Amino acid sequence: MTHHLVVGAGPIGCATARRLVSSGKRVVLVSRSGRGPEHPGIERRRLDAADVTQLLEAAGDATALYNCANPAYHRWPTDWPPIAEALLTAAERTGAVLATVSNLYGYGPVDGPLTQNLPLVSTGRKGRVRARMYAEALTAHQAGRVRMTEVRASDYVGPGAQSHLGDRVIPRLLAGRGVTVLGDPDQPHSWTYTEDVARMLVTAASDPRAWGRAWHVPSNPARTQREAIADLARVAGTDMVSVRPLSRTLVRALGLVNPVMRELQETRYQFERPFVMVSHEAEQEFGLQPTPWDEVLTATLRSYGWATDAGRPVTA
Repeated sequence: MTHHLVVGAGPIGCATARRLVSSGKRVVLVSRSGRGPEHPGIERRRLDAADVTQLLEAAGDATALYNCANPAYHRWPTDWPPIAEALLTAAERTGAVLATVSNLYGYGPVDGPLTQNLPLVSTGRKGRVRARMYAEALTAHQAGRVRMTEVRASDYVGPGAQSHLGDRVIPRLLAGRGVTVLGDPDQPHSWTYTEDVARMLVTAASDPRAWGRAWHVPSNPARTQREAIADLARVAGTDMVSVRPLSRTLVRALGLVNPVMRELQETRYQFERPFVMVSHEAEQEFGLQPTPWDEVLTATLRSYGWATDAGRPVTA
């Protein structure tokens, strides 16, 4: 019996697995941890995605391979290449469609809106990694060795996401405490809902129109960090709190002991200038629309224990 192989049990991988199984598909979800949604239609396995032998065994007669892996942020240059190579090999040998979740790093700093036809000219380490992964998969597709597609998202927002609107913002907001943000809090920025990423990924894997190119995930109009935090406060029914930027000096100092903060220096430009993603091509081609912004924020707040009781916001 054919199945769909999802690699990675983070918020995107789990959302993808749930979406597939809800439409009647058999799903195998693999990750180093072996975790994932508990559902009779989802088989969870422990697996090292960089091990092509293990990956091929799990892939078997898979219809599609969904690359939702997420190596440690500071280890992308070393951890991504073997995973990408193993997935490309598995797709070639099994004939499964390879659908990859990516981001906007490959474009590098851009003057103006980010469209999906921009060249991948990033000079940053992480941007070069993502650009090389796409180029290698596209070359294999054009040579007739695989069928591939890639979906690109801006910064995530949603339950479980490692988000700039997540752990450093929502608990403090709900407690009535001020928050600090990376870069300029008043620059417009695109945010992509994790569930919308999963929906676009599943759509792209199953529709031949999507193959052989990249697509931007349908996302809501850009909001500055200050506006997004004010939106969270409105939806939560709480007062707005102060929002101030983290100083460059502090970020550099934190980077001396925190590898993730150190890596953020490469992509800090995304929060110091307009960072606006255009997604109308995917919306028009596949008839998709982003989940309404207030629904996104409500789901995110609830994942932090927020709820409403007779119209009054409470925290669990």
